Amino acid sequence: MSLQRRSLLRAAAGATTLLAATPFVRAQGSLHKFKFNLGWKVEATAAGFLLAQQRGYYKDAGLDVAIDTGNGSAAAISLVGSGAYDCASADLATMIEFNANNPAAALKAVAIMYDLNPNAILVRKDGPIRKPADLAGKSILGQPFNASRKLFPAFAKAQGFDPSGVKWENVAPDIGDTRFVKGDFDAAAYFFFTGLLNLKARGMGPEQITMFRYSEYGMKSYGNGFVANPKSTEEHADAMKAFVKASTRGWTEAMADPRAGAAAVKAREPLANEDIEFERLKLIATGTMDTPDTRRDGWGAATPARLQATIDETVDAFGLKGKPAVADIWTDAFLPAPADRKLKA
Repeated sequence: MSLQRRSLLRAAAGATTLLAATPFVRAQGSLHKFKFNLGWKVEATAAGFLLAQQRGYYKDAGLDVAIDTGNGSAAAISLVGSGAYDCASADLATMIEFNANNPAAALKAVAIMYDLNPNAILVRKDGPIRKPADLAGKSILGQPFNASRKLFPAFAKAQGFDPSGVKWENVAPDIGDTRFVKGDFDAAAYFFFTGLLNLKARGMGPEQITMFRYSEYGMKSYGNGFVANPKSTEEHADAMKAFVKASTRGWTEAMADPRAGAAAVKAREPLANEDIEFERLKLIATGTMDTPDTRRDGWGAATPARLQATIDETVDAFGLKGKPAVADIWTDAFLPAPADRKLKA
């Protein structure tokens, strides 16, 4: 074999090795495009994703990730189901409801974001509501797409009262927050870290609020997870694995350094109040992510018992026909190795 031919073969072998090491980089040097929906606006709930993007973790993994805002879990899940997005941060209960209504487009969660469910009901500490059962027959602020509203029947059942007499107030969140502070409603349904800071910005501090967190009042459901499009998981499994791994790194680092996470939010959304997002991120980290389970199993993992509880509570709350199996809503095939999921803080 000529020297020139041997040199060409060695060069080709080297190129093949390089492409195998970076599977999402095409021959012309472009990255694998991946679309992700936050499920909400740019605030601390996006910190881990934005930090991963800012620090180049997606690019290093061969991904060109577009991170878009959303309008609640139901909308984000529909967009993932339609194929407009590869993945979204969304409420698992809402995903289970979507799957029941759209079996041909059923989705699965590939990582858990909120190990403890952040849904909550907030009331005034000086008001007449002292315990969850006192909410029966009261007026509660909460839009139809609001996960805290949708899961309220399961919360009520766990607390032993009839939810049917509650009057739900469908008011835009910003206007609703102001009206709640004025006393127009008896209670408000929120993710706890959203409600506490929204109301604080309007002059009602945490010391004026009693909070009924669903996870502290009998419910075992997971909160948000990474909800994935089946076509993306089947046809681009390596890309999904790379996204979950890079996002996990972003979130464990944001938990360990919430100042950096808040700064990443501010860099993406200049109108954000960095101090408020720093405070919100600390609430998210300590109140939903840093738990005995995540300390044991790592960020993003799930247990069969908690997944089954999520299914049972959702089916009961939403009145769904039929009950999916755990394998119908969850796969751990895209989680990184345990060492890469370990909390840093």
